[in-house]
Amino acid sequence: MNTQLNNKVVIVTGGAKGIGKGIVEVLAREGAIPVIVGRNAQDNEVVVQEIIAAGGQCWQVAAELSQPEECEKAVQAVVQQFNRIDGLINNAGVNDGVGLEHGDYKRFMESLHKNVVHYYLMAHYALPELKKSKGSIVNITSKTAETGQGNTSAYAASNGGRNALTREWAVELAKYSIRVNAVVVAECYTPLYDKWIKSMPNGDEKLKEITSKIPFEQRFTTAEEIANMTVFLLSPLSSHTTGQLIYVDGGYVHLDRAYSVGIGD
Repeated sequence: MNTQLNNKVVIVTGGAKGIGKGIVEVLAREGAIPVIVGRNAQDNEVVVQEIIAAGGQCWQVAAELSQPEECEKAVQAVVQQFNRIDGLINNAGVNDGVGLEHGDYKRFMESLHKNVVHYYLMAHYALPELKKSKGSIVNITSKTAETGQGNTSAYAASNGGRNALTREWAVELAKYSIRVNAVVVAECYTPLYDKWIKSMPNGDEKLKEITSKIPFEQRFTTAEEIANMTVFLLSPLSSHTTGQLIYVDGGYVHLDRAYSVGIGD
């Protein structure tokens, strides 16, 4: 599929691992120049070299996105290197388990900076270039904003914020022909997800239980499936789509989970 992204400069936060890495790989295959922005320069560079070895283009900026000044510096570095920004994919974040009963104000606020404040800051600082290029923004969000999860107040609030910002920005930026959409993730098996499963004494059983509740094919969404939709929404192929929350989740959020019972038996 030609997504018309050849040589387009696209920032991908958290692009060194998991869903972010999948997005970077698809962008590179489509001829874009993904720019990984993440805290670990070594991790970033590993992916950059993999992309280059495969014949693609890629660059990286090391930045701790929970620090507001680092967001500004990261965007400035991209502009200095390429003199343009054609797209922004806000992806970085972590489900850090800051709940209500056992959480506290400080940890709650720290989690907001890790998970939603930098979405705003990256968009704010990238906006002057996006206005020039009539670029687009895609926010990666999580089902927790709608379904809840338990013991994750800060992450759920952050994802509710990501969803609201998606529609708010779509309204505010329509006059500049900047589209803003979101991809909502439910159960996607990433390295962080694997770490969470392996932290449990009954991890294998928990994995089977979760998988059984995913209506479509009773399997996890892959990072590439998330990436394919993200790149499509970023591209001119979705030229009249804005303000949408697109669920790439095998029907997890909206389909009756009783539907999955007995499938494949």
